[in-house]
Amino acid sequence: MASALKSPLFTQRVVKAMQSLYPLELADRAWDNVGLLQENISTGDDTATPSTVLLTNDLTERVAQEAIVIGASVIVSYHPFIFRGLKSVTLADPQQRILLQLAQHNIAVYSPHTAIDAAPGGMNDWLADMVTHWDGVSTRRSIVQPISGPLPNGLTSAGYGRLIEFSQPVPLREIIEAYASRLGGLSHIMIARPKEHSALIARPQSPADITSVAVCAGSGYDVLKDTSADLIVTGEMTHHSALRLTMLGKTVITVFHSNSERKFLEAVLQAQLEKTLRKEDATAQVIVSMEDEDPFEIWDVNNLPSFFK
Repeated sequence: MASALKSPLFTQRVVKAMQSLYPLELADRAWDNVGLLQENISTGDDTATPSTVLLTNDLTERVAQEAIVIGASVIVSYHPFIFRGLKSVTLADPQQRILLQLAQHNIAVYSPHTAIDAAPGGMNDWLADMVTHWDGVSTRRSIVQPISGPLPNGLTSAGYGRLIEFSQPVPLREIIEAYASRLGGLSHIMIARPKEHSALIARPQSPADITSVAVCAGSGYDVLKDTSADLIVTGEMTHHSALRLTMLGKTVITVFHSNSERKFLEAVLQAQLEKTLRKEDATAQVIVSMEDEDPFEIWDVNNLPSFFK
């Protein structure tokens, strides 16, 4: 006998809206886990379900509690919080505690992840847009890793990573300042750069102007490793991957994994999703999490936080 249970109408609308904005056909399902990851249940009275979505980059216990406090009925988490199969659901595991807590409060979870990365106008185009505003400099943009196979109408330019080529060189300093500002006012970045070698001492290479940049949100080495770009910009990269690129003469900028992604929610997705939802529900609201943050911090050992004092 078929189950009489179903999702609330608002959850169905959020799923439809997200899939219209960022079709799941664009996601890399060879490894990614996208779509409606945790469903909630209609009470039979759709007016009883709050028309509130909470956007987050990562679904942590603090973000789950925030969703409960503000009365959200759906969380859209860029990163999937269920990634591999579960053999149990217990309170001993923090991820599973979140699942149980959200089920108790009837909150659904949707994850778009690499569908947003690959989409035209999505996260990687947003990163590319940050370095296409120089006076007197024209740019050419291309997809680093196009998606093979059939794509939805109008999305034939989808793919992972973006290569931006400048008509004339742009100072590396200006590119660094642009990313630091537009990713939320970052005070620190990590940079790996080529070195000039002599028989006795390695001397830093003079700051070079940049003629091309390749960008990929998150952990982008596998997407960007064979590009022709002078400069590679991503969230994080392993030690040996960065060494390889610098030995190829490339400069690498990393800003921490989720710092390369989080501001997209506020800058782009919040308004997009709210506008789409309000076509069917004038009361819909989309809120960006205040509790979501990168797990890493940079501490100055000469000025440690006050709780150490």
